[in-house]
Amino acid sequence: MPNLRTPLYQWHVDHKARIVPFGGWDMPVQYAGIVAEHKAVRTAAGVFDISHMARVSFGCSDALTLLETVFTNSVATMKDGQVRYGFLCQEDGGILDDILVYRWPYGFAAVINASNREKILAWIEQHRTGLNVDVQDQTFRTTMVAVQGPKAVAMCVGMFEADPSSLKYYFATPTRYRGQECVVSRTGYTGEDGLEIMVPNVLGVSLWDDLIARGAVPCGLGARDTLRLEAAMPLYGHELNDSIDPIRAGLGWAVKLEKGPFIGRESLQTAAAKPGQHPVRVGLEVEGKRAAREGCPILAGATPVGLVTSGSFAPWLDKSIAMGYVAAEFAAPGTTLATDARGTMLPARVVPLPFYKRMKSEK
Repeated sequence: MPNLRTPLYQWHVDHKARIVPFGGWDMPVQYAGIVAEHKAVRTAAGVFDISHMARVSFGCSDALTLLETVFTNSVATMKDGQVRYGFLCQEDGGILDDILVYRWPYGFAAVINASNREKILAWIEQHRTGLNVDVQDQTFRTTMVAVQGPKAVAMCVGMFEADPSSLKYYFATPTRYRGQECVVSRTGYTGEDGLEIMVPNVLGVSLWDDLIARGAVPCGLGARDTLRLEAAMPLYGHELNDSIDPIRAGLGWAVKLEKGPFIGRESLQTAAAKPGQHPVRVGLEVEGKRAAREGCPILAGATPVGLVTSGSFAPWLDKSIAMGYVAAEFAAPGTTLATDARGTMLPARVVPLPFYKRMKSEK
């Protein structure tokens, strides 16, 4: 079965992007190069095609009940326009996906990882039995782009009927672009300020071109990965999967045990009450410029104590960094460890996460 393609696919090909398969889609991994694109986002603004991410809407009288049942974070306490991060978990607490939920006056929406779209739609269908919920997959009707960086929000002023600079972080607004309905949210996956924008497919290329004309640099998935790693943002299939729970991943802040019943709650209560019994997610600074890649063993002396889940040379920090899971007794910042990169031992030490933290704006 051929991979899916976003409405911007031909633009990427025409502008010499290197295309790779990702999550069932053909996506651009880089244009000018990962380092140049990474630094453009840290210093000014870059634009990413994220149309491969699944977009799902929830309506009717039981939409809130369904979301509170399957989502680890609280939905009932969200304000209109608010966006909230959390998880869909199995009964044993294992993570099926990490998602963003949006609350609107008329219903809800969620953004789901591309590779998990069909799995999560089936999971939601299973758990909406007997409920009055209308679930609509909007993925193929809309184009979604992210413009990220310290200049990203300012460069978008005047593009939409609503002023994006008035949005608080992790809030969104329905507005209009070129006369048609769209959604703008102050969210992202790079560690920088910025916006994620959803428009009808017919306006996807126009929006992309407008952002580039205003100074945004086109960026691929390669820079998106190094940026999120510097910001210590987990990636499903690497730091997160169905054998890892949010507590172990260090993301317990997105689990509201006190909100009432939800799928996986009892298992997560047990995990939260007994910290240190399982490996935990840590950050590593690795000596030298060689990267410790996913799957590299992490050692204390000659003893294996964990595995790397993501690793790269970090373009902005100018050092090699990695995330991984290690036994709890080796997780304290300052702990000296090593990674085994195909037989080469790379000295490493545990450091606090995130590796990179931007200066906060006033919003």
